[in-house]
Amino acid sequence: MTPLQDFALVGLGVMGRNLALNLAGHGITLAVHDQDAAAVARCVDAVAAVGPAATGHATLASLVAALKRPRRLLMMVNAGAPVDAVLDGLRPLLEPGDIVVDGGNSHWPDTERRAAAWAAHGLHFVGAGISGGEEGARTGPAIMPGGSAEAWAALRPVFEAIAAKVDGEPCVSHIGPGGAGHFVKMVHNGIEYADMQLIGEAYALLQAAGLDADAMAAVFRRWNTGVLQSYLIEITGLILATRDPESGAPIVDVIQDRAGQKGTGRWTLVAGAEQGVPIGTMTAAVDARLLSALKDARVAASTRLAGPPGRITGVEPAAWADQVAQALYASKIVAYAQGLALLQAASQAKGWGLDLAAIARLWRGGCIIRARFLGRVAAAGAGAADLLQVPYFVDALAGAQAAWRSVVATAVQAGVPLPAMGAALAHHDMARSARLPANLLQAQRDFFGAHTYERTDRPAGQMFHTTWPATVS
Repeated sequence: MTPLQDFALVGLGVMGRNLALNLAGHGITLAVHDQDAAAVARCVDAVAAVGPAATGHATLASLVAALKRPRRLLMMVNAGAPVDAVLDGLRPLLEPGDIVVDGGNSHWPDTERRAAAWAAHGLHFVGAGISGGEEGARTGPAIMPGGSAEAWAALRPVFEAIAAKVDGEPCVSHIGPGGAGHFVKMVHNGIEYADMQLIGEAYALLQAAGLDADAMAAVFRRWNTGVLQSYLIEITGLILATRDPESGAPIVDVIQDRAGQKGTGRWTLVAGAEQGVPIGTMTAAVDARLLSALKDARVAASTRLAGPPGRITGVEPAAWADQVAQALYASKIVAYAQGLALLQAASQAKGWGLDLAAIARLWRGGCIIRARFLGRVAAAGAGAADLLQVPYFVDALAGAQAAWRSVVATAVQAGVPLPAMGAALAHHDMARSARLPANLLQAQRDFFGAHTYERTDRPAGQMFHTTWPATVS
């Protein structure tokens, strides 16, 4: 008789298969299932080479029957209807206390709905953000599980074993109840959008100044030894140094400039609006992807709309690269500040009790936004809720100020678009402004809609209305 298995995986695509290898490599016995029988066979064969043999299953019923109790199952299937389809198949097969984890990029309100429905049956549903891509899944991802404390206690030994490690600390932490885990993963992805767009703008600034791909690769390698050290900076240097085997040209030069997206960036923007948190750098990053997709319209407009040619002249390459690095770092601080502020606002609204410092610590390894910078964020502790008030980041922004402004101004004059860097600088300047032109905006709202306003010479909360003169047109 085959012994019962420790853990189950449903969905054996790139992420699922590599997580299976990671689990098996840590001695965890597995039962695996996929609608594709060939995928099951490939996974079973691959697992046999790295750890205890896995059992493959053609049906969910067979999979569930192969597990120790309480049963622990991890789904790696596409968000939306596929998740509900698998859950509908699993629920009649499970018993109170069993745990199902959705490790995909599900929308957090769906996770809240599913967790509540499963709790009514005595079952645990966990939404766990898993970041790191194919490599992270195989060698150690960052994991952001939500759900009940009881489910976390049962999952913790497994997740801590397979997660990335930084200074011996596993990059996993119980995020909070309900949809908290998937919300944090969504914001992680929103920050990722911003970080990638900012790096893309830095690349555009270097290219506009005449640096070729090899020179830019050297710049990014240098940046990766300092405060900008990160996974995204590292892979950018590698990308820029890679040649197209067909043409011999830098591979980046033959890739079409149309960026894709899968939805988590847009979800982050909606969450920012719902929570009343300004996240303009992430908004600019999403807008930039949308505009990139309008390739035909952009090509047509390039022959009709006037403007500078997008070249930066009269700069010394090394000095310019240093200025761009400072602008990039300052903008990155603002982007992370916006993301953490959104997490804090949602935590307060939902009663999740998010530990922002713990989240920053688990983001230090395994995930796409892993970076040296996150050690500083983690060290801020409770101050991570408002990075722009933390002394280290206040000083860093002050030190980058002159270069940041010079880079943005130079780019505007040259016609090099910097939507995310510009938005980050604008956020910084608005955040430090004791008075903004919103007083005029409130007067306009009161004029056309009698929305009322507060006065500077009266206590906050007292509302007033003016009888405005009639318009003449």
